[in-house]
Amino acid sequence: MIDFITFCDYTGTFAFAISGIRLASAKQFDWFGAYVVGVVTAVGGGTIRDILLNATPFWMEQASYLIISALALLFVIIFRKYVISLNNTFFIFDAIGLGLFGVVGIEKALTFGFPMWVAIVMGTITGAFGGMIRDILINEVPLIFRKDIYALACVFGGIIYYACLQMGIGPSLTQLIAATGIFVSRIVAVKYHISVPVLKGEE
Repeated sequence: MIDFITFCDYTGTFAFAISGIRLASAKQFDWFGAYVVGVVTAVGGGTIRDILLNATPFWMEQASYLIISALALLFVIIFRKYVISLNNTFFIFDAIGLGLFGVVGIEKALTFGFPMWVAIVMGTITGAFGGMIRDILINEVPLIFRKDIYALACVFGGIIYYACLQMGIGPSLTQLIAATGIFVSRIVAVKYHISVPVLKGEE
């Protein structure tokens, strides 16, 4: 039986891979190109995190992440009529991946003995940077650089995580609450058009 953080890792991989493949399909990528975008979306943030933590990138130690990304591609191919035609499909899967990966990054940094502020940074990198690389590959301005509440949602989740630890809440419940906090903050920000002020140059 897998623990909750592994469940988050695998589910986040599947969700992020689908979000990448969904956007690749909109750009008319072929199956292999879409798979590459899906893999990069799923493992990109975690790879940067592991390099910064001086660890072997996680997907180089387990083939499961590449397999899960392949299953995500198969899922989109089989259900493409529903997945590709729904405009909010990308957003939902991206928000799910953001929440789950944010928690995975925090947990891994804490496991390596880093302080909470570093863990929050690592959670943000794990959650947001895969999407950043995805957007660059498909020639879009990365979400993290727009006014959307994206990376800041991971920071918010990290603060929730820390607060739960201070209150003595158990690890699995803390992870669930923090992941939900990231997901909900992303959903609420988009629904109510809450955004970071744009930095404007001279007009």
